[in-house]
Amino acid sequence: MLTERVPVGLMSSVVAPEKPTSNTMDTIVLILVKEQNGVQFTSTTLVAPTPTQTHPSGEEERETWGKKIDFLLSVIGFAVDLANVWRFPYLCYKNGGGAFLVPYLFFMVIAGMPLFYMELALGQYNREGAAGVWKICPIFKGVGFTVILISLYVGFYYNVIISWALFYLFSSFTSELPWVHCNNTWNSPNCSDWADNSSVSDIYKSTPAQEYFERGVLHIQDSNGINDLGRPRWQLTSCLAVVIVLLYFSLWKGVKTSGKVVWITATMPYVVLTVLLLRGVTLPGAIDGIKAYLSVDFLRLCDPKVWIEAATQICFSLGVGFGVLIAFSSYNKFSNNCYRDAIITTSINSLTSFFSGFVVFSFLGYMSYKHNVALDKVARDGAGLVFVIYPEAIATLPGSSVWAVIFFIMLLTLGIDSAMGGMESVITGLIDEFKFLHKHRELFTLFIVVSTFLISLFCVTNGGMYVFTLLDHFAAGTSILFGVLIEAIGIAWFYGVDRFSDDIEEMIGQRPGLYWRLCWKFVSPCFLLRLAYAITPETEHHLVDNGEVRQFTLHHWLVV
Repeated sequence: MLTERVPVGLMSSVVAPEKPTSNTMDTIVLILVKEQNGVQFTSTTLVAPTPTQTHPSGEEERETWGKKIDFLLSVIGFAVDLANVWRFPYLCYKNGGGAFLVPYLFFMVIAGMPLFYMELALGQYNREGAAGVWKICPIFKGVGFTVILISLYVGFYYNVIISWALFYLFSSFTSELPWVHCNNTWNSPNCSDWADNSSVSDIYKSTPAQEYFERGVLHIQDSNGINDLGRPRWQLTSCLAVVIVLLYFSLWKGVKTSGKVVWITATMPYVVLTVLLLRGVTLPGAIDGIKAYLSVDFLRLCDPKVWIEAATQICFSLGVGFGVLIAFSSYNKFSNNCYRDAIITTSINSLTSFFSGFVVFSFLGYMSYKHNVALDKVARDGAGLVFVIYPEAIATLPGSSVWAVIFFIMLLTLGIDSAMGGMESVITGLIDEFKFLHKHRELFTLFIVVSTFLISLFCVTNGGMYVFTLLDHFAAGTSILFGVLIEAIGIAWFYGVDRFSDDIEEMIGQRPGLYWRLCWKFVSPCFLLRLAYAITPETEHHLVDNGEVRQFTLHHWLVV
């Protein structure tokens, strides 16, 4: 293209930038003017910067979930864990049956959902892990590191439970399950089958399933206490190593890999629970067990302990306070509807807990019928339910090995995705705080899982159950409640409910209603002041049950 001549002697070529256009992306037009044989030629080049997604604050966008369903399955998989199977059904049975749903749903609406919604929104808006989100109010950053540390502590013993399930799974691939009789090398003289045990309440008697768990798997008989742990047992150590390898390859590439793993680990428990329920309701006595589970005793609602246990179950079953919800939601797209996600996932979690009760009590009713004992003789919660009572019930069924494999696969998948959530909280929280770790996520993930494995070895020794119990009681008890309390106060009172609501409106185009704002500012913090237990000596806990908390009196604070 011909243009006007440039005066000779100025330059043989000129680069002239054109003013950037005011589009969404700046474009620079370069005009190159060259002179050849006295004739000037021009060529035009459009130079556009590499497109990058940016946060409204101007920060570069972080990695996001491959699909929306990956996020939902990850949150559901984390929240729906072993406690949904071994704790909620027993609490429901013990505290008035169907009547227990009244305080449970009440606390779900006034505290569980608001806190869950708060953490999802906090992580999604700030695009950081549990520590980094406190750039909104730096004085509370210690809370972020607290929940990261708690998640790390929980991993020390939670992975051990999964290794137990894996050990049971391997042991189920036999023609005869190893916990059906008392003729094994680990059995004690006190071992007695239910049929031979005329007095079930006899404290000196133990069933084959109980002895298999305590003596065949844990080998508690070879330890004199926590001061006599012994060496790690190679069988459990091998199972723990397999669990750690599974966790590493699920997490090493971030949400791109973990989001695919949960398609199996989060959905498999529902398939297995349905299969077990269909089998369970066909067993004799199953209907009686389900009736006991659902029996309504509204008089139990007059007992304050029932309300306290409902509040405790809500707080721990939803998984708030571990930094996991913050970490997961930080990988959402900025405009994702976190309000809808909170409603969906909390509802699914509660429905799963309720549904699992039918499965558990159909088999407990069968055990009660088969051994001709009262239901409360076989009903229990915790590890005793899934590693003693349930295996014992399965062992009496035709094709027991197949049912055992199915059941322990369910436990394995229930545990793995919850463990993945806890690890992701630690990894995301730390690499977001220490930016140089972003480039070395694979190595840092390896460091975290190997460190967890080494600490967990204390729990797979002969006396490992003592260490396990210590961690279980103190790693994530009142510390979680305290962390969530400070978190709620930090957001509602220091950062401000109004500003937090503005943030949510900026993301989803809709401001939270008055109900949510009242819950965040007043109701949820008051709910968390169940902390009366945390500041009261254990010898006075019975007074807390009666509403007598010495630390809540003016005299306690003024006396000198």
